[in-house]
Amino acid sequence: MKIGKIELTNPYILAPMAGVTDLPFRLLSGEMGAGLLCMEMVSAKALEFNNRNTLDLLRIHPDEYPVSLQLFGHEPEVIAEAIRKIDKRPFQILDLNMGCPVPKIVKNGEGSALMKDPGKVSEIVSAAVKATKKPVTVKIRKGFDDNQINAVTVAKAAEAAGAAAVTVHGRTREQYYSGKADWDIIRQVKEALSIPVIGNGDVNGPEKAQAMLKETGCDGVMIGRAAQGNPWIFKELNHFDKTGEILPRPTTAEMIQTMLRHARMQALFKGDYLGIREMRKHISWYTRGLKGSARLREEINHTESLEELEELLKKRLT
Repeated sequence: MKIGKIELTNPYILAPMAGVTDLPFRLLSGEMGAGLLCMEMVSAKALEFNNRNTLDLLRIHPDEYPVSLQLFGHEPEVIAEAIRKIDKRPFQILDLNMGCPVPKIVKNGEGSALMKDPGKVSEIVSAAVKATKKPVTVKIRKGFDDNQINAVTVAKAAEAAGAAAVTVHGRTREQYYSGKADWDIIRQVKEALSIPVIGNGDVNGPEKAQAMLKETGCDGVMIGRAAQGNPWIFKELNHFDKTGEILPRPTTAEMIQTMLRHARMQALFKGDYLGIREMRKHISWYTRGLKGSARLREEINHTESLEELEELLKKRLT
């Protein structure tokens, strides 16, 4: 699979997720075999004002490749200027968010609100393509609501404006992440476009990934919530492709080792205070369903150091 001139080693892509796909998690997912790593979405408007917290989101490690940087906004020239400002940073693909369902984003006419205006989509994509030589991709949804199912129209507008690939989440904005993802809309978009189409929604393992590829004809599969606390999913997807076998789930010892490695990277890149606190949600995801995890989740909010975290994990999970 190629996006512009960027060739992916496999079709399995880590979705951009705010508060999740930060630098440490991307590095872990890359080590596990993700074919493309997507960063947390960044506000084009915030880049205009050199917002410090936003600039922190732009950190890229030499070991992560290829990586996609995602912007959101609704003003074509603001987005173009943001791209020009960051274009020398070492990301390989520039993605435009047109699918975020969060109310404050939608209220500003950004994210999935853009699904209501294919003309504005065309303007934004065209401005972005003119601002960079890197491939520009777009992430959209099925539509804004059940009365506006227009993913095909929006995707065709993006392609005509120069987009190198389109990702389709098979839910409307009104659905958020509830209900079943509509894979047929992904198939419709794939059949309508000549550029790569990436499917997103309800893939939580190798068999589902293969089913999506077969049923929709899409070129790649984006993994979002199924990767939370589960970077091993990329290893499992690639192993299944090569052998047809389902890998056994990691042992508790392997999970503890990965959680601690994740925590160490969080502390290294963000400092002990913030890094350990951000690990709390990740630990909750990692340990879902494990014996002792309920009590662990209660106690995890009181840990403030790597040493405390390691002691607690070994105490509750071994």
